[in-house]
Amino acid sequence: MKKILIYSVVPFLLFLSCQTERKERAELQTLHVIHAGSLTLPVHEISGAFEKENPGVRVLSEAFGSKAGARRIANLETPADVFMSADYMVIENMLIPDHASWYIPFATNEMAIVYTKKSRYADRISVDNWVEILMKDDVKFGRSNPDQDPCGVRSVFTIKLVEKMRGEPGLAERMLAKDKDNIRPKETDLIALLESNHIDYIFLYKSVAVQHGLEYLQLPDSLSMGSFALNDWYRSVSVETLGTKPGETIVEYGEAMVYGLTIPHKTQNKELAEKFVAFVMNEDKGQKILKELGQDPVDDFDNPYNY
Repeated sequence: MKKILIYSVVPFLLFLSCQTERKERAELQTLHVIHAGSLTLPVHEISGAFEKENPGVRVLSEAFGSKAGARRIANLETPADVFMSADYMVIENMLIPDHASWYIPFATNEMAIVYTKKSRYADRISVDNWVEILMKDDVKFGRSNPDQDPCGVRSVFTIKLVEKMRGEPGLAERMLAKDKDNIRPKETDLIALLESNHIDYIFLYKSVAVQHGLEYLQLPDSLSMGSFALNDWYRSVSVETLGTKPGETIVEYGEAMVYGLTIPHKTQNKELAEKFVAFVMNEDKGQKILKELGQDPVDDFDNPYNY
């Protein structure tokens, strides 16, 4: 008799447990964040801190090349409460005014040549010879797709700027034609290729190299896209990339790196999204986390679409 009672109670307790778990899941507020691949670790850390400060909130994040993320927001029925782009111009060019109405600049970065100790000529590469090393027949380098990712656009800018600095016509064309099979949708897709020695070098953000413990060559300000004082120089180069709609193109001009974020019109939880944005912008919270992970705040930026 006792055994029968035990056997009947156990399923009942399991049923109650499942019902409680379902109720708790239903009571959770979910925030959907689409972000640049280079923000993967920062968003993870910021989301964890935000959830800790706001019990009952769950942040679900997805990483894409910023342009690919913007196209998802514009063209697909995908949830998006906050969009964090590696380039504020992605928001301005691809989402405003139809899919968003403002953006806030929230972080900076700079380009670097990233490698490992096993990369060919790792013991010899320098600011004076990195072009020659990357162009060697036995060296492979990678970059991200400029049609999908701002890091890919900035890689092209760096290559075009070094051609101008060296006064060597045709250099950029030769560099951009080399190792095209190592172009990937977003810059973080290249890290596995680098760590597995499939490629030797990557055009990558300095912050990502720091976060992953990779070796990197510090480029001069004239090539790093990291100095606001050199914006006139950066703007001397440009690249044509795909826009939001099929067949549409955009001409992009070089400028110092500024990350931007927005709340898309399609948000399903505007109040929570605003709370998350405020957390990111708080100098003792999100900004502190970003700075610890290699990204400084933005100062003196003229933003016509400020929130």
